[in-house]
Amino acid sequence: MPKIKSAITLCADDYGLTPGLGVAIRALIGQGRLQATGCMTGSAFWPDEAKLLQSLEGRAQFGVHLTLTDQRPLGPMPNLAPEGRLPPIGGMVRRSLLRRLDKSEIAAELERQVDSFETHMGRAPDFLDGHHHVHQLPIIRDVVVDLWRRRLKPQGGWVRSCWENPFAIARRGIDPIRATIIALLGIGLRHRMRAEGIPHNLSFRGVYDFSGKVPYRELFRRFTDSPGPKTLIMCHPGQVDDALRACERLTDQREVEWRFLESDACPLSLADRGITLTGP
Repeated sequence: MPKIKSAITLCADDYGLTPGLGVAIRALIGQGRLQATGCMTGSAFWPDEAKLLQSLEGRAQFGVHLTLTDQRPLGPMPNLAPEGRLPPIGGMVRRSLLRRLDKSEIAAELERQVDSFETHMGRAPDFLDGHHHVHQLPIIRDVVVDLWRRRLKPQGGWVRSCWENPFAIARRGIDPIRATIIALLGIGLRHRMRAEGIPHNLSFRGVYDFSGKVPYRELFRRFTDSPGPKTLIMCHPGQVDDALRACERLTDQREVEWRFLESDACPLSLADRGITLTGP
């Protein structure tokens, strides 16, 4: 008997952060291995990377990877980034949970990032998600829902949900503590999206520690196993360049992901289990 078909969406984060990431992500979109990518529109490389991405219109969906950690904001943020640098994710989570964020300041910066996408792509983004999943945090998620309502809803855009059932996370056995924390932080946004009819994925996978201790081939198999409807898998493929080394520690594992996703092993792994790739 033929295998039952199920479908997943592969979404690459961080497009535009450095040119090397763009090289890998565009190549994978061209191969049909990626169905979406979130763009860091505050990056100095974004204008040039956007021009290169335009040639792939229609091959994948392009969204805004809303950024409120580690990088430089597009405009002044005296409360969150008084010295011109956004805080690390740990500080953002604490400030958000303690309600110590200036909502108007956050709203102005995220508006600038969506504006930057539209300026350089000539259209509204297909979706919104967050660098380090900040889009789902208290206060920030209110801004994101408003952004979707005003900027994406008319075009049928969607928002990434990071919710995943903790029992499913435990069964998968990949970085379960961190994955569960991310999922639980996403409950509030998931409720808002369901209440307001915001399109979103129903299953979120791809969280791991980037240590390389477990071969990515095995991680990919577990992330993609038994997908339900609207399963989205986050990935971070990239070519390591000097710009990447200068801005973050996550480097070599990006190349590992890229080499697997571009190889024949990727589609064979999916085909053996009757899984196809589809847009969100």
